[in-house]
Amino acid sequence: MDPKQSRMARAGLGWRAADLAEAAGVGSATVARFELGQTVDEVSIAKMRAALEQAGAHFSERKDRVSVAVPKGRT
Repeated sequence: MDPKQSRMARAGLGWRAADLAEAAGVGSATVARFELGQTVDEVSIAKMRAALEQAGAHFSERKDRVSVAVPKGRT
């Protein structure tokens, strides 16, 4: 998951950064730093991705393209 995918997943799920932080068990500052492209440890990224996936987000990456899908009607 990259920062853009994180923002896309949150938007699709209707989550604020604070919602992701709570679901992932990380600080709000960690979510903000990650989504701004700053350095965040891999464990925190894995926790955020797992929280978004548990909420229904699906991440994919193909040849210079990233995408996120969320179940219809989640927002």
